[in-house]
Amino acid sequence: MATRQALVAAGRELFGRLGYGAVSTVAIADAAGVSRGAMYHQFADKRDLFEAVFEDAERALVVEIGAAVSASGSTDPIDNLIVGCLAWLDASADPAVQRIVLLDAPAVLGWARWREIELRHTIGLLESTLSVAVAAGRIRTEAVQPLALVLVGALDEAAQYLAHGGDSPRDDAVIKSIIRQLISGLASTP
Repeated sequence: MATRQALVAAGRELFGRLGYGAVSTVAIADAAGVSRGAMYHQFADKRDLFEAVFEDAERALVVEIGAAVSASGSTDPIDNLIVGCLAWLDASADPAVQRIVLLDAPAVLGWARWREIELRHTIGLLESTLSVAVAAGRIRTEAVQPLALVLVGALDEAAQYLAHGGDSPRDDAVIKSIIRQLISGLASTP
């Protein structure tokens, strides 16, 4: 298990900094302090290791988002949804998250596998939060998964905008204001 964890940590750092295409299996094994044979004992190939890195990044995002929501102290599902979405935007400002989660994962894993993993983690968390809001009567829809996917699309585009064009504090504030308005617009009165 320690070898696998060392490889995932090394892969996450290298893939996040350099991108999937620029990282060799030799570099990953060297960074993890293991032989290539030990790496291939844990992972079938570089893509298999990248999938584990992506899954690890998704789990870390869920923890980070959950911590932000807990720290807010809010019990309102709409407020929690806003806090969680804004926490995701903040996390996606990290170039390593952008590279692994938003850029390389869909290309390396293919859209279907990328989406399957996201459904278990970040999109799954969003669906769960939306389900709580629906159950509490704060959002009037039964179409939770389609709503989650629409919100993810908006969040991904917002993150891409901030990563590749809007890099001023004003741009960040404008995007966050739009996300707040978008989610607040879903709310029915308590």
